[in-house]
Amino acid sequence: MSFGYVGIQFGFALQNANMSRIFETLGARVENIPILWIAAPVSGLLIQPIIGHLSDKTWNRLGRRKPYFLGGAILSSLALLFMPNSPSLWVAAGMLWMMDGSINVTMQPFRAFIGDMLPDEQRTTGFAVQTFFIGISSVVASALPYMFANWLHIANTASEGQIPPSVKWSFYLGGGVFLLAVLWTIFSVKEYSPEEQEAFNAQETDAAAKEGSDIKLATRNYYTAGTTLLAGGLILSYLVYALHWDKGLFILTFGIAFYGVLQIASAIRYSLGKVNGLVEIIYDLQNMPATMKQLALVTVFTWFALFAMFIYTTSAVTSYHYGTTDAKSDLYNEGANWVGVLWSVWNGMAAIIAFLLPFLARKIGRVTTHVVCLLIGGLGLISMILFKDPKWLLVSMIASGIAWASLLTMPYAILSSAVPHRKMGVYMGMFNLFVVIPQILAAAILGLLVHTIFHGQAIYAIVLGGVAMILSGFLMMFVKDSKSEKGSNAQSLAGSH
Repeated sequence: MSFGYVGIQFGFALQNANMSRIFETLGARVENIPILWIAAPVSGLLIQPIIGHLSDKTWNRLGRRKPYFLGGAILSSLALLFMPNSPSLWVAAGMLWMMDGSINVTMQPFRAFIGDMLPDEQRTTGFAVQTFFIGISSVVASALPYMFANWLHIANTASEGQIPPSVKWSFYLGGGVFLLAVLWTIFSVKEYSPEEQEAFNAQETDAAAKEGSDIKLATRNYYTAGTTLLAGGLILSYLVYALHWDKGLFILTFGIAFYGVLQIASAIRYSLGKVNGLVEIIYDLQNMPATMKQLALVTVFTWFALFAMFIYTTSAVTSYHYGTTDAKSDLYNEGANWVGVLWSVWNGMAAIIAFLLPFLARKIGRVTTHVVCLLIGGLGLISMILFKDPKWLLVSMIASGIAWASLLTMPYAILSSAVPHRKMGVYMGMFNLFVVIPQILAAAILGLLVHTIFHGQAIYAIVLGGVAMILSGFLMMFVKDSKSEKGSNAQSLAGSH
């Protein structure tokens, strides 16, 4: 079920470890890197809820989720092949948009796939297996430029404005692995039919019947709420534009206006007698289960921390630990290759910890397990500023890798137990909103902070991320997991005090 994640994570790992390097090679300034990364979260923000909703409603010869696995894998592989041949900075940014959007089409149904195929008591293990494949494949993918340069002696530098061959061949290999791994899952797993799913989850029938009347009551308020959001978002967008504030903030404020438009459109569709599609998506978003809302707040701070790490590790390590900002120099590329090794260690630790997470969840509960991992991860990010020798950064990456393993497992295991099976896809997709919104926020403010308050020192953005992750650990204490594997009466840390 999860082997396709080998391919998915090859794509994400190559992206995380190399996109800042590609941007800088093509002439980007360090303070402009966050806005170039904005394509990734925006594509996820738009695509994942839609793909989740569509996959919930799909059933054809391939299955329920597998048609989306296949389409996304083909597009992702093509994007990986083209990305390192981008002739300019803005072409690379556009290709990142295409690549990330395509990966999201494949990835989102894989989350719902575990919820479809496994009962509650096996889902922590199911998501932990995904985490294992994510970690193992990322170890290889992140270190590919280093391996090509040092083991196969493929050139690690190129002329100005050109991507080094070691990076190009890494992306070519990644494109092939992506498609083949996803095809393995498609052809080796038989999905349960809609009839079988209904039989497994018969207890949800009453809730489904009541939902029609709930949608009618909710939609009456969408005109007023949508108009308010539209007006407020446009006013804020104009202020950001007029005052020449960060472009990321403009995207956030415009997003408020756009959500208002969606609410108005949803109300219009309902008045025309259509209760599917957009009407359902907006209703589901505004009526998330309580546990999902609690997890959402935790996730916002966690992913703010991770996005700071993703976009600034290369810049921080090459400047703070290697002492250079010259993307054409041998020293810079040596540091960038070491970043690939660090990402490999980070993901390798996640793969190892994945084996321990189901055991810990049974002993101390899923909530407590996640709290401990987040606190360790936050301290790991902060520790990067304490080590001047880049080799000691392995300690930092091991600590943050522990948090990464838990982040890929515990929230999704808890969430899959809290949402109805017939909406597994859409709610898994909506949960991604709270993954990408903090990424857009990070892209909006981190560049400004690095340029002004941090005086160009990207290492301080990572420290700020560590503080955010520690805060997310404290917030996790208030999450209630009524179906915790520790026991049917398990409560959150806050609830048991």
